[in-house]
Amino acid sequence: MYAIIGAGPMGLCTARQLKKHGIPFVGFELHSDVGGLWDIDNPHSTMYDSAHLISSKSTTEFSEFPMRPEVAVYPHHSEMRGYFRDYARHFGLYEHYQFNTRVLAVERLEKGWKLTSEQAGERREWLVDGVLIANGTLHTPNLPRLPGEFSGELLHSSAYRSADIFAGKRVLIVGCGNSACDIAVDAVHRAASVDISVRRGYYFLPKFILGRPTDTFGGAIKLPRPIKQFLDGLLIRALVGKPSQYGLPDPDYRLYESHPVMNSLVLHHLGHGDIRPRRDIAAIDGQQVTFSDGEQAEYDLILLGTGYKLDYPFIDRAHLNWPQGAGAPQLYLNVFHPEYDDLFMMGMVEASGLGWQGRDEQAELVALYIRQLQAGSPAALRFKQLKRDKARVRVDGGYHYLNLERMAYYVHKDSYRASVRRHSEELRQGLSSQPLAPSRPVAQH
Repeated sequence: MYAIIGAGPMGLCTARQLKKHGIPFVGFELHSDVGGLWDIDNPHSTMYDSAHLISSKSTTEFSEFPMRPEVAVYPHHSEMRGYFRDYARHFGLYEHYQFNTRVLAVERLEKGWKLTSEQAGERREWLVDGVLIANGTLHTPNLPRLPGEFSGELLHSSAYRSADIFAGKRVLIVGCGNSACDIAVDAVHRAASVDISVRRGYYFLPKFILGRPTDTFGGAIKLPRPIKQFLDGLLIRALVGKPSQYGLPDPDYRLYESHPVMNSLVLHHLGHGDIRPRRDIAAIDGQQVTFSDGEQAEYDLILLGTGYKLDYPFIDRAHLNWPQGAGAPQLYLNVFHPEYDDLFMMGMVEASGLGWQGRDEQAELVALYIRQLQAGSPAALRFKQLKRDKARVRVDGGYHYLNLERMAYYVHKDSYRASVRRHSEELRQGLSSQPLAPSRPVAQH
């Protein structure tokens, strides 16, 4: 019996693949339903009222479970919640989950793991053969230390829900990622004023080109990386111009070396003076903020759009092959531990255009590996040695990603999916037709 932690998109496709390959499992979910952060009613969700997918549905959906035709190209979060509930019902995943259940601890045994859960104040222990961690990467806010004390209202984007909080206030948004830009656009319609503090340059991409979703362009012809970066950079320059034309810093790196911002509305409002660009914060004194260029302004509310950090509080960091100072655990394909064959990090991967289908392929690879290990196949033994040797090899496709914590688990989509598919095919070819080895019993207390 294996344990899956989380019933968001990654947990659900992991459950789907284990069930498909006949691997017994039990799932644990903190909320009362599936969907993870896409269920805004989940107390642990970081969703906000206006949120939509930043990738198009055709590049994001599970290929074996397409979204309905009437769903918008960039669906609202409520559509996504319904989609994941439908997915769980369709594949019969609900009955495998323990809902309203917190995982308190995952401890290594001589063989397998002991998982301690809590539901309605009652603790239980589960002895499982392996653990698949799928609790997501966007739930623990990154809270940078501010240079001074702010006497107004301070909020992280993880706690943001509605633009009502901005009514009549002087607002400063810190950061320029996708969520920060979405929220800045929200604030324009309610706030007295909206400024955005940006420390470094970003590339901005429109969501549509010639009436088509931007992420559906390209791919038919595989170009060498430098040529693709150059040509796509020219196209974006022609469509939206340079960030400095809107008062923002220009990137000092090449396109695709950091996650781009899929938002042209923020540029629209910058160009119309609805949002004022500001530099990095140098000092805060009460409600007064001084920026690195010496300019000053007063604010009633500062919203930190400063992203999230990886957090797995239920397991010792040492078990994750996560050295101090490293931005993320060092795992082959961001999944496979170099030594453990019974611990898998599901969904700790980010890439432009990877979608949930790319994550589903990751989950299938894990299921195939478990099956082959149980069958004692030569393919599994080869993969076992490979993941040990290449745990620190990054699948970056030759791109020089920025040395940022949030980019530590970023991969190149095409290179990553090609590697996953190749390994899956190798394992699938040797898949034994024999039944699975008996699973160890689950002990519950």
